[in-house]
Amino acid sequence: MTAPRGRNKALFLDRDGVVNVEKNYLHEVADFEFMEGIFPLCSRFQQLGFWIVVVTNQSGIAQGFYAESDYLELEKWMVGEFARRGVAISGSYHCPHHPEFTGDCDCRKPKPGMILEAGLELDLDLTRSVLLGDKERDLEAGRRAGIPRLGLVHGLTRLETVDFDGFPGTNPDDLPAILGDPSGWA
Repeated sequence: MTAPRGRNKALFLDRDGVVNVEKNYLHEVADFEFMEGIFPLCSRFQQLGFWIVVVTNQSGIAQGFYAESDYLELEKWMVGEFARRGVAISGSYHCPHHPEFTGDCDCRKPKPGMILEAGLELDLDLTRSVLLGDKERDLEAGRRAGIPRLGLVHGLTRLETVDFDGFPGTNPDDLPAILGDPSGWA
């Protein structure tokens, strides 16, 4: 699958550790805790014309810790919470697989399947997009999909810093300014 070159640009977000506080096999609303700073960050990117897209590995489904319907219910609630704060989630993609339980797939990060699927479905230009993740496998999926601007997020309960394309230790609030005017990107 080739990286799409559509009309729209996106801010891709890993879920656990970026959108919400990392908790093993999180699948219930009562346990969901948003990372401090995620709403203002997404709002700023949205104001710059970025579509907000979540891409997340959810191997707990394959391992039987929760059902896919549990994940989808939580996702619907999460998207609604963003909407209540004025942020539209344009797409949310999940990989329910785990190689030991379901075999190999093209969507489990570090493979780029979810990103490429979003690119096609949402008419995205991945070369003008940004990806934020909290693990190297997130960034590797972005690299494989052709996203040139990749940020590694640090912080346990709030977005503290992002190591981003030669700007180590960047405050997430400064990302839109550091990235400059995306209209001039390739």
